[in-house]
Amino acid sequence: MGSLTLVATPLGNKDDIGLRALEILKKSEVIILEERKESSAFLRSHGISGKEYPLLNEHTTSEELQALKHLCSEKDVALITDCGTPGFCDPGADLVRVCRQAKIPVYSVPGPSSLMMLLSLSGRRIDEFHFRGFIPQETEERTRFWKGLGSEKSPLVFMDTPYRFQKTLEEWKVFAPELQGLLGLDFTQSSEMVWEGSGAQLVLDNYPKKAEFLLMIFPTQGKFR
Repeated sequence: MGSLTLVATPLGNKDDIGLRALEILKKSEVIILEERKESSAFLRSHGISGKEYPLLNEHTTSEELQALKHLCSEKDVALITDCGTPGFCDPGADLVRVCRQAKIPVYSVPGPSSLMMLLSLSGRRIDEFHFRGFIPQETEERTRFWKGLGSEKSPLVFMDTPYRFQKTLEEWKVFAPELQGLLGLDFTQSSEMVWEGSGAQLVLDNYPKKAEFLLMIFPTQGKFR
């Protein structure tokens, strides 16, 4: 029987990869990618090539998912995402589920995590937090999302796609101007930035139009509008 191993990959700096992770990627017969361009470049930078490279992303059909499961049942397969840990807020979770249902062994090799990086940079003792994940895409749903946070007491962690970075900052200024937050963007890259302050203090022109980011807001120091 084959297996599926989830391999965490660097957030931005290609050298933030563990020895065990590299060993598994080199030995795996198949490496499932989220997007071919970025992942192939990362693998080549570590001397990994000549594998079978199927894709798994938001465009993957149910039939394609079953085909990937079949691969995992026969071969040693590794799964990577563009950055971070596959299976966390991405379609990798679907493959993990169908493999587990089929009794195919699933393993995980831990590594870089933007979430843990943000928490470690908070400068606060955070015993609990609420991970809210991706903010909805449509404007009306986003408004309901922000307005529905009024009863939250624990620190809240949000993420969104890079091209909605500025939109998220604008919404922070509108819906939670009094609340302190911690913003981290482009972790481990030369453009990395960490900023702490309130929504009202944000100066949007200080930030790029597009960026990989995480935002943590602290509701105990104010309220959502």
